[in-house]
Amino acid sequence: VVTSNHVHLLVKDTEERVIVRSMQLAAGRTAQDYNRRKARLGAFWEDRYHATAIETDGHLHRCLVYIDLNMVRAGVVKHPAEWAHSGYLEIQNPPARYALIDLTAVSTLCGYAGVPEFQKAPREWVEEALNRDVTARDDCWSEAIAVGNREYVDKVRAELGNKAMHREVAGLDGAYILREPSRNYAHGLDGKNGVLRPDNTLPWNESAEVTEA
Repeated sequence: VVTSNHVHLLVKDTEERVIVRSMQLAAGRTAQDYNRRKARLGAFWEDRYHATAIETDGHLHRCLVYIDLNMVRAGVVKHPAEWAHSGYLEIQNPPARYALIDLTAVSTLCGYAGVPEFQKAPREWVEEALNRDVTARDDCWSEAIAVGNREYVDKVRAELGNKAMHREVAGLDGAYILREPSRNYAHGLDGKNGVLRPDNTLPWNESAEVTEA
């Protein structure tokens, strides 16, 4: 989903540091292009992004719906199909050219044998969420470094090593999440020296270890 001031991406990590390099490339190219067109200098992005490792099961389905409902939560549209710059719209109506989503890959990740079967699933997930009015901001995605079952989250925590020393594993709404201790959010830390800010973001050049989890 591309909004007026931020972007939500659901991506697969294919090799070491690929997500980090891709984010840096996208941020740099976007800033350069905008500054060139507007004849301006300076930063374009706020300089930080947040990454969450997600287990490829029902947690992935839940994340997909949460992203799809972004503009519904913002009160801009009543259904994700009404937002032109959404993954939901591309999944349901794949463009003939310049597609951004690998439907075969995402179908497989979500546990479906083919694209048609997968296309039906997000429609049902979104309708269920709208019927249940499940559109509020979810701390599971805004504060988590990893989301999944306990075994998966413990695995991510182990891979982070010393960087996970002060991070908590907690149960939240049917999932386990790895996050910073709650006190860090309460005290408004600023992201320096590897400590996350209240919105759980790190500077672009300090996010590699988190993203690779």
